[in-house]
Amino acid sequence: MTVRNLNLVESLYADLRRRLQLSEIGPDDRLVDTDIAEAYGASRMPAREALLRLVAEGYLVGSTRGFVLPVLSPEDIAGIFELRRQLEPRAAGAAARDLTPDAAEELARSMERIHEAHAVDDLRSLIKANLAFRNAWLGCVRNRHMAATISRFMDYFQAIRLDTFSDAATRRVYVDALSALFDALTARDSLASQDRMTAFLFAAETAYLAARARRVERQASVRPGRRNNSRTTRGNEGT
Repeated sequence: MTVRNLNLVESLYADLRRRLQLSEIGPDDRLVDTDIAEAYGASRMPAREALLRLVAEGYLVGSTRGFVLPVLSPEDIAGIFELRRQLEPRAAGAAARDLTPDAAEELARSMERIHEAHAVDDLRSLIKANLAFRNAWLGCVRNRHMAATISRFMDYFQAIRLDTFSDAATRRVYVDALSALFDALTARDSLASQDRMTAFLFAAETAYLAARARRVERQASVRPGRRNNSRTTRGNEGT
């Protein structure tokens, strides 16, 4: 593969990963390599390589008609959250210790946007601010392998983040737990950050399971087909 194609694969991968993080690709979407290539003005091979990289990292699975998000079993969900509870509190403690002024400012901006979006039910803005908050504190974790692993496991749950935030009461618990974490991080209190990250993860798991249950109920009553979403790869941020 040429250098140009390698760079194109990286660009396609990065944008698709970003869309996953922003919940712009959901459980009902189907990604087809030829449509991805057309949307980017690229050939099929780089598009397929980018999709296969996402498969290798666990974000997508192959199907007979393209690539789709994996369906997490209850055992998968429990196992991933257990692993997150082993990693993220320690990482949050390290981030609080090494928090930079720039990161503290970004956390404050993100937290303000989270509260504003929550108040007006702007779920897309809430997701974007939540991602910015995450990136700000993770950026202060010196162990880059740990930070990358945490980011990957977080992203496994982004697919139904809109469903997670759609219920106001569930969202309030989530935002309150995040606010408590914010206070500990910006106070640079490592022990409190560890404790509040643990509490936040329990709140996040409860919110995710509630959203998953609502989705299962909807699918039981109406079984929609997956929609091909690859043609809207560009230009749909914030929609």
